[in-house]
Order: sequence, then structure tokens, then C-alpha cells
Amino acid sequence: MKTLNFEDLTKIRKKAQATLNMRELSYAAVSEKSCGLAVGTEHIELLCCGGTGCKASDSAKIVDNLKAAIEANGIADKVEVIVTGCFGFCEKGPIVKVMPDNTFYTQVTPEDAEEIVKEHVIAGRKVERLLYVDPKTSHTVSDAKHMDFYRKQMRIALRNCGFIDPENIEEYIARDGYAALAKALQEQTPEQVIDIIKQSGLRGRGGAGFPTGMKWGFARNYQAEEKYVVCNADEGDPGAFMDRSIMEGDPHSVIEAMAICGYCINANKGLIYIRAEYPLAVHRLKVAIDQAREYGLLGKKVLDSDFDFDIEIRYGAGAFVCGEETALIHSMEGKRGEPTLKPPFPAESGYNGYPTNVNNVETLANVPIILTKGAEWFSSIGTEKSKGTKVFALAGKINNVGLIEVPMGTTLREIIYDIGGGVKNGKEFKAVQTGGPSGGCLTQKHLDTPIDYEHLTAAGSMMGSGGMIVMDEDDCMVSVAKFYLEFTCDESCGKCTPCRIGNKRMLEILTRITEGRGTMADLERLKELGEIIKDTALCGLGQTSPNPVLSTINNFWDEYVEHVQYHKCRAHQCKNLVTYSIDPTKCKGCTACARKCPVSAISGEARNPHIINPDKCIRCGMCISTCRFDAISIS
Repeated sequence: MKTLNFEDLTKIRKKAQATLNMRELSYAAVSEKSCGLAVGTEHIELLCCGGTGCKASDSAKIVDNLKAAIEANGIADKVEVIVTGCFGFCEKGPIVKVMPDNTFYTQVTPEDAEEIVKEHVIAGRKVERLLYVDPKTSHTVSDAKHMDFYRKQMRIALRNCGFIDPENIEEYIARDGYAALAKALQEQTPEQVIDIIKQSGLRGRGGAGFPTGMKWGFARNYQAEEKYVVCNADEGDPGAFMDRSIMEGDPHSVIEAMAICGYCINANKGLIYIRAEYPLAVHRLKVAIDQAREYGLLGKKVLDSDFDFDIEIRYGAGAFVCGEETALIHSMEGKRGEPTLKPPFPAESGYNGYPTNVNNVETLANVPIILTKGAEWFSSIGTEKSKGTKVFALAGKINNVGLIEVPMGTTLREIIYDIGGGVKNGKEFKAVQTGGPSGGCLTQKHLDTPIDYEHLTAAGSMMGSGGMIVMDEDDCMVSVAKFYLEFTCDESCGKCTPCRIGNKRMLEILTRITEGRGTMADLERLKELGEIIKDTALCGLGQTSPNPVLSTINNFWDEYVEHVQYHKCRAHQCKNLVTYSIDPTKCKGCTACARKCPVSAISGEARNPHIINPDKCIRCGMCISTCRFDAISIS
């Protein structure tokens, strides 16, 4: 075990910085001719995305093939393959970046590895077919600096993701890792550190937006023989993968922040509550914790100081309600994951009845850099009441699906059209869901809304943990509301009546509406029930569960009326409200649709127009996908 002191940490940082110097330079102006051993580059690094998304697309095989090609060509002493965390541009993964010229290769396959080595690394010629093509100009773009997807981003919580090897502690140290912890232990009192966090304006990124410094202050003020620091890594929103990517790409930032929090609130024990469905994040956290212990950054006498702090991992079974801090604590205690009425808050009585501070992954990832760069630097970013940046998982009907980080105050329009590249297939934008099952659906009129806690709440949605799902003209907003309510009903712990029974009744009403059995009175009942649940549910998750329904009623009232009064779904998503028909002028009588229909609802003789029996049709869409003559339509 390396029991490091402050001087040892500085020596490691200086030594490791030499390794990362080339990557740092790549973000400055680099000559296009600097690529390849053939033109004199002394050392080349191939950074390969090792996030869950790219690993699912064979990035591990790409790494193996790159290493094999390097070995076969006898250049292993000059070229290194490094597995990093997520680059963010998931739509174009797997991604390989070549340093020092910062070439950004997209949608790489294992078969491309040998060509990258022979053409780029050895011959000094970029592989044009693997470069990103800007859809606006149709020109290739060779580096991330000139891609619209990255241009308006500002990576603070994601600062190391895609840049360092997450399983190499010295690469994290080279990026000023553990400098904040060392400074706090050596030069600052706990009260001074808490004041810096307060002055920075950092608020909780898990959804509630509570001031982080104030939360730490509360936990510090309660006296007890034992205290705990808890990292909430239970990311349960549909379509959300922000925290997972941080843990996979930069686990040490979370560990360092937890240690700093422990120093501030006088806690010696940290617990990371993570869902077991995140095996890669769990693996990298385990590696990082072991490395931190080995280097004396966790355990007894951290950095040869009087401060003791260690971390354990606790697993969750994937219950959405365990994202709520009191339910999370109960789950860690081996009890049912149910929330309790507050007060007392966890800062007073949390894990095993002791004062406990709970922060989510993204909140913690901001802490070390705030202490390194200062409160004024962080507070200069964002809006008056919402400081810093926010990470979003941008998904749905969007051209550039991926993980993004933008300053607070960036508008929805900038995210969807500038960073996201607009709606897929030239379709018309219809809505964007922010905040997951606790958020709401925003429309065209909200596109210029600045993204921060206050503006999103005023618009009928919320920041949430950072899920952002874009929808187009083919999405039915009544069905979207039903989808989120189904999720909430499935995930409800059932402890309180408003959530357990109220949401079930709302779901029954929505089901009737989507099946063509709803009434105008049902719409009034939906609104009334939603407001009652918001006011009476036990926890924040229950209180916000009606938001998707209420926001779609407010913003898409005409769609609800169409479903109820005219039994029509304009998006053709509610099966009971659509009719399939065959155009006799287009039908060639090929019988393909009849042969594919699973319920024999299509009849007709060969070479003659066919017909669909609406009473037998189950609206599965098989006939449309089978017809080669565009003869089948939906109304």
C-alpha cells in the first residue's frame, strides 16, 4: 500500500501530467499534418469509448483488433490504445479518437481497426469514410471542436469522461484529481469548504435542486457518534443515463467528493447505493475504490492526515422509488424501499438513525472542480438562481442522441436543434419530456425557455435528474401520458393511498380514453385527481407523478378532446381508434398482406384488390410493412 502524503500526490501529478500533455494539446490548434508516425509523431494514442453503449456495439472487440494490428506492425512502443468513458455522441458510436491530432472517427467497427492503424497511424492519412459528416454542409469534420453537437456544450461534471482511462488513478490525478481533497485537508476547515460550496450556488442535480452547501451544513450541525455520506446512484428514470456515464468514465470524481463531504460533516463512512443493473459502473467504482485505498486516499489517515474515511458499495434492485432519499436509506438498511414523512430529514436521522448526507452522482462530480477553480468561477456560469451546468440524456426522435452538458440557461431550442441536430427524418417537432416520470411535456411555445430549475417548473415540467426525450408528430400525447403513468403505477411502493390508488384510477381513465370509451367528464376527473395527488402524496415522487398527465392536458387539450368526442387519434398510436383500409386503385392483388396477416383479416382473390375486415383486424401493422405498393393506409 502506498500511504501518500501531500508531497507524494504532487509528485505523482507532475509525472502523470506528462502522459496527458498530448491530450491537453489536442484541444488547442493542432496541425492537420501532425497525424501518423510517417510524418514524425513520436507517440500516438488511440482513445476508444468504453461506455456501456459502445461496449454493446463491440467496442471491446475494436480495442482488441487495434492492439493486434499495432503488435503485428511492430509499433507497440510508439502507439497506445486507451479505453475511456463515454464521449457523449452515442448516436455515432462506437467512437475512436486519435491523438495528438484529435481525429474523431465515428461508427467504427472491429473490421475498421486494421485500416485505422495502417492508414492513419502508419501512413499518416485519415480514413475519410469514418469521419463525421456534417448534415448541414455534407462536409466531413475531423475533430469534435468543429461539431455542432459539442460546440455549445460546456463539460464540467463530464470533464474527464472520454478523456482519461477511468481505471487508471494516475490519469485522474494528472487532471488535478484529489487536489481538492488535499487542499481541504491541508489548508481549509470544514466550515470554509462548506462556505465555498454555498457561494458556488451548486444545487442538487438529482431533481429537487436543494442547495448542496446548505445540505452539508445541516448534516455538520447535528452531533452524533457516527455519520454517513451517501451517494445516490440509483438512476431510475426511463431514458436517463447521466449518472451511469459519470461513474463509468470518471469514478474517482465521485469518490473524492464523498471524501470531501465526509471531512466537512465529520463522517468517516461513505456508501454508494447503485442499482445492480449497472455492472460496468459497479466494476469501475470497485477498481477506483481499491486504487484510492492503495494510494492512501481512502482508509485510515487519508493523505497522512488525521482524517479517516472509507467507502462501501450497496446494491439496489432497480426500484424507482429508491431514488427518493429516505426510501434509499431504508433499502440500504435491509428494509422495504419506502419513503417516510419528513422531518426528520436524513441530515438529522438517516442511515441506522445517524445523521446522513445524500447527494446524487452528478452533484458530487461538480464538487472537486469547484474547490479547485473556486466558487466565483462556478457561480459565473448559468443563471441567477441556477448556477453551473446540467447533464442531460438527450434521446427520442432526435438526430444526435447522446449525453450532453450545457450551461444552465441554455434554451430547449438550442439543445434540440443546435446540439441535437433537429428531429429525425425531417418530422415536425411536437414535444419534449423533461424530468422523466416526474416531469412534463413541453411544446413549440416553450422552445425558447431557458433551462433552469425555476423556468422549467413554471412551464409545468421540472429539471429532474436530466432525462430529455424528444417527440415528433407521430407521437400521441395521450399515449405518452399513459406510458409514464403505467411506469409510476408499476414502481409505486404502495405506502400512501394517493399514489397507490389515485394513480391507478388515473391510469384506468387514460386507458378508457385511448380505447375510445372516455367521456368529457373523465377529463375533468383526471385534472381533479392529478391536483389532489400532487397535494397529498407522501413523497416527492408521488407528488410529481401526475405531472406528465397534467402537462399534456394543459398543452394538448385538443388531442384529448379528439380521443373522447371523435374517437380519433391523430398520431395513429391508439389502436382502438384507427382503421386500416386498402386502396383498390393501388392494390395489385399480390396476396402478400393476406399471407402475413396473423388473424386472417384480409381477403381477396389473386390479382384483384383486397379488403380488410375491421372487426377482425388487430391493427398490428404487419400489412403495411409487407405491402410493396403503398396501398394500405390508416385513418
